Amino acid sequence: MKIQQEVLLNNLKQDVQVILDCVEAFREEKDALRIQPVPGQWSITQILEHLNSYGRYYLPAIDRALCSSPSRRDAWFNSGFLGNYFTNLIRPANVFEVKNKMKTQKAHDPENNLDPDKVLDEFVQQQQQLLQLLDHAAAKSLNDIKVPISVSKVVKLKLGDTFRFLIGHEQRHMIQARNALHTIGLSTGKFPAILQATPQ
Repeated sequence: MKIQQEVLLNNLKQDVQVILDCVEAFREEKDALRIQPVPGQWSITQILEHLNSYGRYYLPAIDRALCSSPSRRDAWFNSGFLGNYFTNLIRPANVFEVKNKMKTQKAHDPENNLDPDKVLDEFVQQQQQLLQLLDHAAAKSLNDIKVPISVSKVVKLKLGDTFRFLIGHEQRHMIQARNALHTIGLSTGKFPAILQATPQ
């Protein structure tokens, strides 16, 4: 995949803003955030905590990579083979469902006795930090900067692909959370459409 760096970053920032809009829909249904749609399925609080666990790794890793690299902006971003593969694997194909189920690593499998307010607040803080990192990346090379993935420090993705993968993962779970609201009988009418920016 080849895309202008400025366009990619703007698309990703739009995606993050939509994810932040989802949080407002969650806040209106705070009493439901701990409810598991069916036994064994994650509650919305668990979904957000799962995402927080990834953010605790990737956001500092991205920040370190950006701060340790010289400023050299690219006109175009060319996705790497692995980065494009992982992103397409994790990112939802439509706004209604997540078709390709995946096994969660134990380190990212959330408990069910979490404080929804704390989880929501951390999630919002992480999204705000992610927006700042996307702004910082505008003056950098999304091709040259590499970030190690969470499961292996040996395997590294281009910074542009790291952003795409991380945000695609969040979109995937926003759809899961929206569907959880529907399953427990609550309206999803105020829930924003997840996939709004230009396909990447």
